[in-house]
Amino acid sequence: MSGYVLLPQLFTATEVGRLRDAVEQVHAAVVAAAEAGRTAVTVWPDGHRLEEIDGTTIHWEPDAPGKAVRSLSPVSGMSAAIDALWTDPRLTRPMGSLLGASSVGPFVAKLNFKRAGVGSEFAWHQDFPYWYGCAGDPAYEIATAIVMLDDNTVANGAMTLVPGSQLDGPAPRDPLDPTGLLVDPRAVSSATVTVEAPAGSVLMFPSLMVHRSAPNRTASDRRSLLFCFQPAGRPELSALTYDPERLTDLP
Repeated sequence: MSGYVLLPQLFTATEVGRLRDAVEQVHAAVVAAAEAGRTAVTVWPDGHRLEEIDGTTIHWEPDAPGKAVRSLSPVSGMSAAIDALWTDPRLTRPMGSLLGASSVGPFVAKLNFKRAGVGSEFAWHQDFPYWYGCAGDPAYEIATAIVMLDDNTVANGAMTLVPGSQLDGPAPRDPLDPTGLLVDPRAVSSATVTVEAPAGSVLMFPSLMVHRSAPNRTASDRRSLLFCFQPAGRPELSALTYDPERLTDLP
């Protein structure tokens, strides 16, 4: 069982255009607020810089000249167009099947930006360890729907998955990674799939799926909206606190 679902061109070109506009408006608002006011700055053990402003965390690209945003999280409540997707049956129905849940609800919504020429690699990882550090065992029942706002290609860093890896549970983590969140690359199967798909497509996979994405060295952005779902009625990520001590329970 591959464990992932690809829904090609689920959203129309018109819908994608509106979502791109919404994403850029959210990006502009968060960055402007960060530049205008006091923020809470965190530097992770790997040197990546995060800034929190009004409840949203900006993860800056670590090596880009100037300032480029790698991701924003959470982004719920910042755009009606984005929030509407939480209840769109085109997402909730297949997500319910993937999670085996009769009803699904939000865990967190994120924006990932692989800006032209500077979008950096996401190394091999599972979403699970970070979610586990926040939510504990409910992290096993979280899955992500990635709404592709630009064409995804090998050249611009399309997602690479290890089909079936979710069946093996939490993967051994990289002993050289100071965050304790990355997968040991020596444990990654060579049987991988890089998911190329046009804008408007949606890729869904569970928190235990091993995946990575390459840098974007093209002249065009590759932007993505990420909706992390869970069975309905559970606390959202914003109500939880990350506790790295929980990671000692994992391989």
